[in-house]
Amino acid sequence: MKIGNLELGKLPLFLAPMEDVTYKSFRYMCKTFGADVMYTEFISSEALIRDIAKTKKKMTIFDFDRPVAIQIYGSNIDSMVGAAKVAEELQPDFIDINFGCPMKKIAGKGAGAGLLRDLPKMIKMAEEVVKAVNTPVTAKTRLGWDHDDMPIVEVAERLQDVGIHALAIHGRTRSMLYTGEADWSLIADVKQNPRMHIPIIGNGDINGPEKAKAFFEQSGVDALMIGRGAIGRPWIFRDVRHYLETGELLLPPLVPEVVANVKEQLSQSLAWKDEPKRAILEMRRHFARYFPNLKDFKDLRIQLLRALEVEEVIRILDVIAATYANERVDYTNIGLK
Repeated sequence: MKIGNLELGKLPLFLAPMEDVTYKSFRYMCKTFGADVMYTEFISSEALIRDIAKTKKKMTIFDFDRPVAIQIYGSNIDSMVGAAKVAEELQPDFIDINFGCPMKKIAGKGAGAGLLRDLPKMIKMAEEVVKAVNTPVTAKTRLGWDHDDMPIVEVAERLQDVGIHALAIHGRTRSMLYTGEADWSLIADVKQNPRMHIPIIGNGDINGPEKAKAFFEQSGVDALMIGRGAIGRPWIFRDVRHYLETGELLLPPLVPEVVANVKEQLSQSLAWKDEPKRAILEMRRHFARYFPNLKDFKDLRIQLLRALEVEEVIRILDVIAATYANERVDYTNIGLK
């Protein structure tokens, strides 16, 4: 698979861009376990052209990230063009346009998945961004706005026609948010459309190796993108790759192994954030997902989520490792919350 001149090999595994999730420390962990392609958190075009420092910091690219994309979103075409030019200065491997975020604060303002309600504007925005930069431009979107409006086959063709180099498709509509099941049959329709020649990246409900293989075989996509399934489980990329190549399922990690990886992610956050407290708060979403289905774990989970000092977090993690020293993490029936 190629994006522009970027060679990504056969069936690369992408880490989906996720707000307040795909920051440096989490990207580092996913890369360690075999994620092939990274994205920054998505970036507001309006904030970027106003030169807001916090927004620009989100765009920082590290050597370990590559290949990596900066993803931008917005509802104003001129602002998106300006944001793409700013992003290009940081030399990402490609620039991605977010046409898929379903959240009200974004889609409700005509950005993200909101552009699925105005296809001419979506296509024009993509065209203008493509023309404004020399870096390859890709896009990520959903099947449509709701069950009665799913124009993804048309959308894919039109985005390809204006120069989009690859398209990632989340198998839900905007109205579904993250509920129900992703529909990979429509992703397959796009991939199998004889008019399509750009790579198609499938996304939605990949929470383990067996689903990854089933979705790939059903759709024939060029790449798989994993989002929420990697939170608290960055080794899912290693597990998926191993299963695709050998047909064998790796054993889940022992709890002390998980603890060691949580400590490494925390260490990366501490090295990146200005204050230890901010690094700990950044980690809380991950703390809540790293230890599913452990018996009598409620009190330790609460302690972990309430801790505000690094020393206290480390102490609790050490207690978890000692208490469950011989147990493996159980990923059955955890879903994608």
